[in-house]
Amino acid sequence: MDGENSSVDFRHSASGFSPAEKHDAPTLCPRCHRVFLKTTALGLLLLLLTALGVQGWWLVAVSRAQKLPRPSLSLHPSQGASLGDNVTLRCHLPQPAAWVRLYRYQNPTYIEQKDNVQDMAEFSLTSIKQEDAVIYQCQYQGLAPAGTSQKSDPMELLVTDHRYPPPGISLSPKEHVEMGSNITIQCWNKDYGASFLLHKAGHSAPIQHQEPDYWGTATFTLFGVTPADSGTYRCSYRIGGCCLLFSPLGDNVTMEVIPRPAPPGATPRSPEAVQFQVSPGDSEGLTYAQLQTVTPSTHPPDSSTTPEPPIIYAEVGTRGPR
Repeated sequence: MDGENSSVDFRHSASGFSPAEKHDAPTLCPRCHRVFLKTTALGLLLLLLTALGVQGWWLVAVSRAQKLPRPSLSLHPSQGASLGDNVTLRCHLPQPAAWVRLYRYQNPTYIEQKDNVQDMAEFSLTSIKQEDAVIYQCQYQGLAPAGTSQKSDPMELLVTDHRYPPPGISLSPKEHVEMGSNITIQCWNKDYGASFLLHKAGHSAPIQHQEPDYWGTATFTLFGVTPADSGTYRCSYRIGGCCLLFSPLGDNVTMEVIPRPAPPGATPRSPEAVQFQVSPGDSEGLTYAQLQTVTPSTHPPDSSTTPEPPIIYAEVGTRGPR
């Protein structure tokens, strides 16, 4: 490479070369062009490796989180609470944890954390207020294997506000119903009812929920009832405007499911008594007995013909051995 070529003055544009020089660059300075290409390729390779490394780390983190079993959340007392009560939320863990956090549903910021937990973390809510009547979840960070678990299934904290009147209730068609019938239970409160819940005695959670119609009445239908549906039912309604705030339980109705009666028709009859007709004894010292049997029939008698009953003859000895 002579001195004239080595003293070429490169004028840079936004892309590194002027339009004319960009076309002539390999001829003007082949070595510079090769260095430029190698540097660009190396930079792209480094960027690609960096991106793959970040992506790989993220995949490993997600994989670890998915391998950890989810915790479960329970409420005590389980039947809910009233405004001003104290309740405890228990997060049950499948393994020891570095920390356990309690969240309000769909809120990324946790409200309380417990550290170094073995199998269960307790979170206490005292003097429950209206804004506490929401959905909760818990989450933990494992020790071995390390990683953060997914959040538990959502758990609702239903809070009763006794300042509101209870709903009315009715049962149709009646309290004693035949098995297989369809039963309707109606609950109503026109002024405050946003949605209604149907409760059954012996169940900690409502068994159905229903939106009211224009008149504030919710209709619950039990299809094809069985003896398992027998029991006492009550209603409550969710108060419109905020949170999981509900009315007190209303009056109850009791339903008893009874078996269906047998369909009308002929019932099986037991055989009638066998009739005996005894004829006089003969000279041989034997007595012949004519046995007339009566066979039950499910067909109506025909007045035109009267079938003869079957006759059976038997020898009956009356004078002892001869």
